[in-house]
Amino acid sequence: MKKNILFLILIILAAICAVIFFALFFDQAIITRRNTVYHIKSKEKVVALTFDDGPSPIWTPQILDVLKAAQVQATFFMIGKHVQEYPEVARRVASEGHEIGNHSYDHQVLVYYTTQELEKEIKDTQTVINKVTGLTTKYFRPPKAWLTDDEKKDIRRMGYETILWSLNTKDWVSFDDRYIVKYILAHVRPGDILLFHDSGGVFKLEGGKRKETVKAVEQLVEKLKEQGYRFVTISGLLKLQAKDEE
Repeated sequence: MKKNILFLILIILAAICAVIFFALFFDQAIITRRNTVYHIKSKEKVVALTFDDGPSPIWTPQILDVLKAAQVQATFFMIGKHVQEYPEVARRVASEGHEIGNHSYDHQVLVYYTTQELEKEIKDTQTVINKVTGLTTKYFRPPKAWLTDDEKKDIRRMGYETILWSLNTKDWVSFDDRYIVKYILAHVRPGDILLFHDSGGVFKLEGGKRKETVKAVEQLVEKLKEQGYRFVTISGLLKLQAKDEE
């Protein structure tokens, strides 16, 4: 009996370790990339910086300061609820020329939503973004990257392009900025979409610290520029793709 209990405990611990390892080191977007935009083939050394889960009254302004100093444009995939709570930050993102994307209203995983539920999530977010910034978004990024093929089709019918990423910094884990920079520099390719976060927590919409993100972005921009890279928004990336396909 004791051996059975011990065996069961070991199985549970192994399962917990596997889940933690999966969350920390495996990029789940790899599974759901089909029929999405996550990378483009480019003859030019370009990359797109993207930030999820904002805006944040604490971290988004610091990231904006870094981008402004470096004269770099990025794309911010915003949560509708956060736009409503921090409209002045969302307005600053727009006024400084950055692109805004739709990241759902309250960051619930959207797998197996009905068409009506999915449409409401996206439209409610678009409504608040437009009301606050005057912008109309055309890019959607699903929370956690989870979407079914049918949902991707529904999103396309709504006039949105589903945008994922090719390089995940996992900055929400609060990895050291030096690790993030080292990882990106070792794997970056022309046409990559880089995923960062300017808000969000491990188990909630807010509360996570993005100090390492701010430092990593500053270093990466400098080092990638030294390697001849330039930075574009998602729109800019797709325009380059269309140009190369002509």
